[in-house]
Amino acid sequence: MIAHAPLGRSELRVSRVALGSWRTFERIPREQGVAVMTAAREAGIDFLDDARYDDDTGTAPIPTGYSEVVFGELFRASGWRRDDVVIANKLWWEFWPEQDAAGELDASLGRMGLDHLDLAYSEKPPAGLTVDDVVAQAGALIASGKLRAWGLLNWSAGDLAEAARSAERQGVPMPAAVQLPYNLVRREAVEDPETIDALDASGASIVASASLAAGALTGKYASESANGRIEKERDDPKHAAALAAAEELTLLGAQLEAPPTQLAIAFALAHPKVASVLFGATTPRQIQENVAAVSLAERLQERDLERLRAIGVTSAG
Repeated sequence: MIAHAPLGRSELRVSRVALGSWRTFERIPREQGVAVMTAAREAGIDFLDDARYDDDTGTAPIPTGYSEVVFGELFRASGWRRDDVVIANKLWWEFWPEQDAAGELDASLGRMGLDHLDLAYSEKPPAGLTVDDVVAQAGALIASGKLRAWGLLNWSAGDLAEAARSAERQGVPMPAAVQLPYNLVRREAVEDPETIDALDASGASIVASASLAAGALTGKYASESANGRIEKERDDPKHAAALAAAEELTLLGAQLEAPPTQLAIAFALAHPKVASVLFGATTPRQIQENVAAVSLAERLQERDLERLRAIGVTSAG
């Protein structure tokens, strides 16, 4: 069984790895999606992250949120028990002020076929919406029973600290989690001292995203025939640091008998503020490989972690 961690000061406990669905499930055959979700359930993952986004394929039956429809169908087809899983989603504020947080959440729940969410991350508020407003609306959703905990998506350290102060003033539960990108070549958002201070003040946990740097850290792009998100962008300078780090990960992995993908995830898991690492998958095999990173992180010695942390450090930002 996968290890679990508390999520901030909330009552939620989550598996150390989480399965996301960003631009994934509506792009693969439905039976393949069921296989992925079933593999996640059988592997002990009980933290699922969904998000509404606009269709860019031209094939979805609705212009936005079809990802939520597909997620709900796959969730039910995969045999999950609702009370045994933590489901997260986003508040984008895309249609604010015409649609407030309650309206956005109700629309998402309707598409997902659920009666509540366990966690909703708020995107940074648009112009005209204050941090106090975001906190108040999140608190109202929790009071309504449609939401168990709330968090922040890619907020700065200063804004996180402000949200915590606002929650204390208003008597609203503290944000339970902050979803931030965190990997070997992208560290600043999590490791910045101001972020750590803000996390200490709020008690919020980190849910790490982008731990594989769009797949660049998996090592698969060492092969010219590799397929993936950046297969046509190998020569783009923005991926150079991650691709170089992948080569170092492969060398270290050969010594530690661990694939570079698992080492990259283990790096994020090793940070004391990280409760869970979010990843996407299109095959059951990817689920199994990524879940193995949890046990790898537990068995790595401090000297191994020091060598792992040294990878990509000169280019990390």
